[in-house]
Amino acid sequence: MIKPERITAGLSIKRSVDAGTEDQQQIVRAIINEVKENGDRALFAYTEKFDGAKLTSLKVTQEEINEAYETLDDEMINIIREAADNIASFHAKQKRETWLYTNADGSILGQKMTPLDSAGVYVPGGTAAYPSSVLMNVMPARTAGVERIVMVSPPGPNGKLPAGVLVAADIAGVKEMYKVGGAQAVAALAYGTESIKAVDKITGPGNIFVALAKREVFGDVDIDMIAGPSEIAVLADETASAKEVAADMLSQAEHDKRASAVLVTTSQELAQAVAREIDEQLVSLPRSEIARASIEDYGAIYVAETMTEAVQTINELAPEHLEIITDAALNLVKDIKHAGAIFIGRYSSEPVGDYFAGPNHVLPTNGTARFSGPLSVDDFMKKSSIIMYSKQAFDQHGAKIAAFARLEGLEAHARAIEARND
Repeated sequence: MIKPERITAGLSIKRSVDAGTEDQQQIVRAIINEVKENGDRALFAYTEKFDGAKLTSLKVTQEEINEAYETLDDEMINIIREAADNIASFHAKQKRETWLYTNADGSILGQKMTPLDSAGVYVPGGTAAYPSSVLMNVMPARTAGVERIVMVSPPGPNGKLPAGVLVAADIAGVKEMYKVGGAQAVAALAYGTESIKAVDKITGPGNIFVALAKREVFGDVDIDMIAGPSEIAVLADETASAKEVAADMLSQAEHDKRASAVLVTTSQELAQAVAREIDEQLVSLPRSEIARASIEDYGAIYVAETMTEAVQTINELAPEHLEIITDAALNLVKDIKHAGAIFIGRYSSEPVGDYFAGPNHVLPTNGTARFSGPLSVDDFMKKSSIIMYSKQAFDQHGAKIAAFARLEGLEAHARAIEARND
């Protein structure tokens, strides 16, 4: 059982930060170099070695997509479609357009918004399938106007991708899907092979080898973030249901043994009740071994004297997911400075955002919500400044610009201005 404790000055929040071992880093570098040198041949070899699948082609065929639709029932397909529509609708509101303005002196300034040419989406495989990851990464890219979106995901031993992943990708409009995962897939997206043409940006979560590979290729391509294990913090008072709070904490604990689930409350009674509920609910949870390890190593329940103290603790945590289950919960949002996503009220359980509501579930972890936010349309667009000076503006400010250049010791800059003087 988690033992509730009082918040004390200098409270240290445990986090699971994994930068990888030196051995893991060396393995990733070796894989990337192998893919650079041997292309598809390396991808086939690594897919057989790590995934147990001996492939003759990496690309997902239309027949495989058709089979995936036949595997899923119509109700599930419609749910995926509705979720995709919700995500698209939300992200459409984020899109920014090119803008220009003209000064009184006739000069024109502005910003041009241009979508990336291509993006690669990594979808994890292994013991679970993640069609939600497909939608959350692809829909903002499509909304931005990215023309080429490539999905990679590790196949099972049968050489196929999960039906849910394929259906979600097809609904999202992905035209290129490849059966390859791990660091080798990241390398293929970054540098290209015979089958997979390189992309401009790589997004999507993965294991430590995927994370290290993304870090390694950053600079040659852009990446979204280096995501750590999932986190949830629940801010609650005496009005919250212990059963619901415990269920929400376990919803993240079941992700990973290093996931973090924290309750911050002003109610000692709720704290004790949630601790008991977690123990009771763990008994019947299918992924109880994972969730129990997460709760034991990274779970915590803190009791604050006041709501002000509780909010301060949440801001110190800067959690990936924050649930506010209090009386007049909406009123507390203005005081939250650091959180990847904020879920307000008892009916906004974290899975609502994971799958269906529309906002992106690719969120900053390990306290990086202090300076970053969710994956968005902006992540798939680039900005170009527009400068069109008029003669009037040039005549008025040219001497100042030349003087500024000379202050920095850049004579050629100053002369470039003065060369235009009449």
